[in-house]
This record gives sequence, C-alpha cells and structure tokens, in this order.
Amino acid sequence: MRSKENFFKTKKRMITNINNIKSYNGGGRKKMVKLLSQLLPGEKGIIAKIHGNGPIQRRIIDMGVVLGSKIEVQKYAPLGDPMEVKVMGFNLSLRKIEAQNIEIKMK
Repeated sequence: MRSKENFFKTKKRMITNINNIKSYNGGGRKKMVKLLSQLLPGEKGIIAKIHGNGPIQRRIIDMGVVLGSKIEVQKYAPLGDPMEVKVMGFNLSLRKIEAQNIEIKMK
C-alpha cells in the first residue's frame, strides 16, 4: 500500500514541476521553442513544457514524454495524422492534437 502512495506522490510532484518550469536561457542566447506538431521529420529537440488539463497531460506523461527528454520526429502518416516520434529509445505515435500540447526546445 505504501508504494502506491509514493507512486502517486511522485506523479503529483512531476505534474507540479511541469507547471513550474521556466524558459531556458543558455548563455544569453534563447533557444527557439516550437510545438511538437510544428516539427518536420528528422528534427530533434528537448521537451520543455507540456500543456493541457489533468487527464490529457497525465496521459502524455504516462507514455514517457517527460520534461528534459530528447525527442525526434521520425515520420508522419500519409494523411499527416498521426506522427511518429522517438523518445527515450522507443517509437511513439501521437495525434497532432496531442502534439500541440508539447513545447520543444530546438537543438
């Protein structure tokens, strides 16, 4: 029972950290921030912020899309939706609506 409580406390902390993240300023130069849905195949970046209300945000985090992770767009489906991204060493398909909730710092 105790491990379940710790799990939910950790999840709550992660969501709080997401809401409190500040923009990155590396050595006086601001890195360009784009939405994941705006990236083209082959473009890479680091996850900066995840928007959305509770269940949407939680679902994205549960899929492994967490702050600070490297992400790369692999390809789009023939009609443009969904898109395939590589995050944390595995390929993940996201709808464009979900991808619009994820801000990426470009490399």
